[in-house]
Amino acid sequence: MRIDIISAVPELLYGPFNTSIIKKSIDKNLAEIVIHNLRDYSVNNYKSIDNYQYGGGSGMVMLIEPIDKCISKLKAKRNYDEIIYMSPDGDSLNQSTFNNLSCYKNIIILCGHYKGVDQRVRDFIITKEISIGDYVLTGGELPAAILTDGILRLIPGVLGDETSALTDSFQDNLLSHPVYTRPKEYNSWKVPEILLSGDTKKIEKWRTEKSFNLTKKKRPDLL
Repeated sequence: MRIDIISAVPELLYGPFNTSIIKKSIDKNLAEIVIHNLRDYSVNNYKSIDNYQYGGGSGMVMLIEPIDKCISKLKAKRNYDEIIYMSPDGDSLNQSTFNNLSCYKNIIILCGHYKGVDQRVRDFIITKEISIGDYVLTGGELPAAILTDGILRLIPGVLGDETSALTDSFQDNLLSHPVYTRPKEYNSWKVPEILLSGDTKKIEKWRTEKSFNLTKKKRPDLL
């Protein structure tokens, strides 16, 4: 999978992609992440990518020309399954979104800034808009990093145990069951005996029941 990320502040993205699971996916040649500095596509000598909004009002608006130039250049080299704009008023990000996007081959992610992008970018260039929550950040870089992380961890070969992602919370509209590890007892707090029994069927039944009860208690909207 190849993910192209277009940003006005690309420095914000280098850290998250140089560690942990994302770096492993790149090192294994399972994923390619290319970060593009939007200012490289500015149409003036000042490298500006924003201007005042028509009609007045506070806040600057990202220009359509640099964005269109960058995306057009990328599309001339390969086909893209989605061109995504990270926006507070986009579709809410959930596990189903990650599952769907992880099946794609090429994705472009545009990071917003300032008051947002010229509406014509959203009307004629973008194919999908995604929000990570009902709040506003200084830019779309951190949401883009979250989106990328959630996608790449689902690609076969990225995680050491590929079945791990399939048992995560929200994969089947249930929260994950409780998990324990050694020691069996700590400060008189004990691991449930069923997990030490070795009876696979009983353990799976216990985990399913715990997942259901936790979901019913914490997120009944998922049921």
